[in-house]
Amino acid sequence: MKVILAQPRGFCAGVVRAIEIVERALDKYGPPVYVRHEIVHNRWVVESLKARGAVFVEELSEIPPEGITIFSAHGVAKTVETEAKRRGLHVLNATCPLVSKVHAQGRHYLRQGRTVILIGHAGHPEVLGTLGQISGPVLLVQSERDIEATGLPRDTPIAYVTQTTLSMDDTRGIIEALYRRFDDIIGPGTEDICYATQNRQTALKELSKLVDVIFVVGAKNSSNSNRLREIGIEAGIPAHLIASGSDVKPEWLQDVEVVGITAGASAPEVMVVDVIDAIGRIEPVEVSTLPGREERVAFRVPVELLDVASTGTIGQGR
Repeated sequence: MKVILAQPRGFCAGVVRAIEIVERALDKYGPPVYVRHEIVHNRWVVESLKARGAVFVEELSEIPPEGITIFSAHGVAKTVETEAKRRGLHVLNATCPLVSKVHAQGRHYLRQGRTVILIGHAGHPEVLGTLGQISGPVLLVQSERDIEATGLPRDTPIAYVTQTTLSMDDTRGIIEALYRRFDDIIGPGTEDICYATQNRQTALKELSKLVDVIFVVGAKNSSNSNRLREIGIEAGIPAHLIASGSDVKPEWLQDVEVVGITAGASAPEVMVVDVIDAIGRIEPVEVSTLPGREERVAFRVPVELLDVASTGTIGQGR
């Protein structure tokens, strides 16, 4: 059986940075290090960091005074930052720089006197953080139908920002509808869209032309992983979102000659290897990688962690 891997796949620079912040903090300060919410949406990563001494909490009240505290890659609201300062917590911010850029853009648009529209999924941690980072009314739009529901006059000055785990393809229809609905509208350039989300979706579209079934390695609560599965289905290919090789069902491989595998931006390569091994236990495999865009993006960790060597062990494949 042929197995073709999408390129690129798996960890993006923001996820690598977030994990590295936790690892370096553990090395520098020792356990426990407290992380508010999942550092990224992947259970394997979370459990691996727990084994090293990271403690994951839902509320800052669970962290003792002066505790080493890390905010997840998804970002947090200003109220969370204020509470952490009030409680004297030692904060290391692992918010993805591209998410922070969205926060800055939203605040900039608001200062211009524009009504800010956020294109995203209600309840997603990144959306909650963005809504709480812009000190003014922000309208959340999830579909073209939501645009009319705003009830805003046509001449209202509008600016939009987007959840980073949505690609240009995901948001194109809503953005076009916004331009049809309003006369005065601006938004970020295409260079401000999260590169990782778009690259992984583009790679999967190419992969779907060559395979009989698609496995997307990722967590069920990962927005970008779920979207990858949807793209496979839209291409007419059976697509399954799986967390590890143990989720692979033999019946999915019946009459299949070519399997395509990709991974969401928070899924480690070690889980991709685990899926390949699981397929190999059902039938011998021949693995190849589809040519694709090579990502060279890297984000720096906070200054206070620069003096700690990066271990870079979480999620590596063989």
